[in-house]
Amino acid sequence: MKFSILIANYNNGKFFKDCYDSIISQEYKDWEVVIIDDRSTDDSVEIINKIIGTDPRFKLYENDANYGVGVTKSELIERSTGDICGYLDPDDVIKPKALKSAVEVLEKKKDVVLTYSRLAKCDENLNILKEFKSAMQVPNGQKYFFNFPIQIAPFVSFRRDVYMKTSKINPELKIAEDQDLYYKMYEVGKVEFINQTDYLYRAHIGGISQNHNKQKSYAYYAQAIWEAMQRRNLKEIHGRPIPPSYCDPQEIFDLLEYQNKMPFRIKKQITLRLQKLFG
Repeated sequence: MKFSILIANYNNGKFFKDCYDSIISQEYKDWEVVIIDDRSTDDSVEIINKIIGTDPRFKLYENDANYGVGVTKSELIERSTGDICGYLDPDDVIKPKALKSAVEVLEKKKDVVLTYSRLAKCDENLNILKEFKSAMQVPNGQKYFFNFPIQIAPFVSFRRDVYMKTSKINPELKIAEDQDLYYKMYEVGKVEFINQTDYLYRAHIGGISQNHNKQKSYAYYAQAIWEAMQRRNLKEIHGRPIPPSYCDPQEIFDLLEYQNKMPFRIKKQITLRLQKLFG
């Protein structure tokens, strides 16, 4: 199975060498890398071109305008040729077993359409600060699953052919496009957690998920959840009506607050044990 590593770059060329080295060091060797630069204003394109050289496994494209991650990440999948896809930000790195572990699961279990493992938050020099302990197996086939609280997180791999049959990533999402992808894949097959840390997320000034983007991230996350509710034809959540149109992110998150409570968590654990026993 060929693995397409998808990289959306915007002004992160200065960190790309670490990302590149982590790809080259992968134990699994059947891969390609598709990079789209979203009209960077720095020298990212020159830096990336110099690093990848003439290696045919790397393909670099440039947007003709700055479109944002929703458009760019959608286009990355369209330009890929692999059986499996996985996103890697140009300022982050993956550990050597990341691709191999995902491929092993997807080759063995045909009903699994998406795998995910665990990330670790790092400083600018990739020194690990904290591992994301919330990552764990989630129940499959649940209409009320919205990754709230977040449990599915990078490193995520998914079947390209299955994705192409969905409504695909909403290109209007400037943030939380990953959540949109997770929901759509979850709706058409099983997801499986790989219990290891594969993704090192670099926290730095200028990163898209930093504090000044928190409010925007919150709003786009809620929008992706609301759109999933509409696709699933849900009319109410936990006895409360779902708004017919999306306006207020807090209104959406309030609907899901019960998923943080102990009764829901106990029920989820019971469901997980039953699914593990009976498949």
